Amino acid sequence: MEIATIMKERKLFPFFDLAYQGFSSGDLESDAWSVRYFASLGFDMFCAQSFSKNFGLYNDRVGLLAIIVSDQSHIAIAKSHVELIGRRVHASSPHHGARIVSTILNNQALREEWKGCVTKMATRIKLMRQKLYQKLVVLGTPGSWEHVVQQNGMFFYSGLNVRQVEFLTKEYHIYLLKSGRINMCGLTLENMDYVANAIHEAVTNIHDEPEV
Repeated sequence: MEIATIMKERKLFPFFDLAYQGFSSGDLESDAWSVRYFASLGFDMFCAQSFSKNFGLYNDRVGLLAIIVSDQSHIAIAKSHVELIGRRVHASSPHHGARIVSTILNNQALREEWKGCVTKMATRIKLMRQKLYQKLVVLGTPGSWEHVVQQNGMFFYSGLNVRQVEFLTKEYHIYLLKSGRINMCGLTLENMDYVANAIHEAVTNIHDEPEV
């Protein structure tokens, strides 16, 4: 709410990136609250939404750009600009993924089944966070690890430094970004001990380069 107030005062243009709807709380409506709140305040704004993750369509890159404007005369202008950009970028975009999403969202039974699947995925991600946190605490891994369960969504920003990440990759074949971001969906009950032990070894034995 405070961000919306500041943006109103400064006449800023909101651009939302809604890439993982449902994966934060498990509820599609809750995860879209901020977008709807801004719209209710009368903002002109963009919302880029991806269905690649919550529909499991990574190879199809399905999504949309919602353009919200208070002046209806701006719709045609915005549409012409978007169409021009689209023609320059990909001329004719593939329809396969888009038709899958459209079919599911326009069929009540399929839509409800999909919503249930999203809730299950979000619940599983939260469980993996809890299990990883518990394992690191039991191992006595140096540092505070509450952020494992305090964060939401698919990705865990671990705080591991570059050398620790390289150690995990080279010694344990655990692959993550140099920023230390971990995809929680890659964790299972079967590999949890392996990953937790690897993180423990990295944090315990590998430290930042000493400052010169």
